[in-house]
Amino acid sequence: MGIGYRKSLMAALVSTCVESPVGPLLLAGDANGLQVLAFASGRRARVADASWAPDSRDVLRPVREELEAYFSGQVRLFTTRVNPQGTPFQMQVWEALRHIPYGETISYGALACRIDKPAAVRAVGAANGANPIAIIVPCHRVIGADGSLTGFGGGLAVKKALLALERGERMLL
Repeated sequence: MGIGYRKSLMAALVSTCVESPVGPLLLAGDANGLQVLAFASGRRARVADASWAPDSRDVLRPVREELEAYFSGQVRLFTTRVNPQGTPFQMQVWEALRHIPYGETISYGALACRIDKPAAVRAVGAANGANPIAIIVPCHRVIGADGSLTGFGGGLAVKKALLALERGERMLL
């Protein structure tokens, strides 16, 4: 399902924190979809907004289950509905990220070409870095033109572990 450019219809998001092989993950969303999947620890850790309610009705359970299946190697394509909030350009980049196949990587330049903006490599990099839905919108699959691993909100060790998982290798952290 594509990423839509719309505001959430519900007043408040619900959130939860889940454990994963790459550390705690913060999830936030509503009936319109997931808006946040962020790392809850590390250098760029994100915490729940005070306006977000705890997920007492288990709205985010399908997301948690799909993440568990991903980390166990059973899911290669996420079906979780996402509803990130961003500029039209960011939304275009985030949608393009969802079309990078599982286990593959591309450069920022290749991603810029995919959205027909080959001169916007830096802007694509900035939008990639602002991705509010890590893993499911797979910004970890974007690498440097020389094949090097570049910045990632969860840290380069997590990026390396996610790429290893997708290559069928053991995740080492």
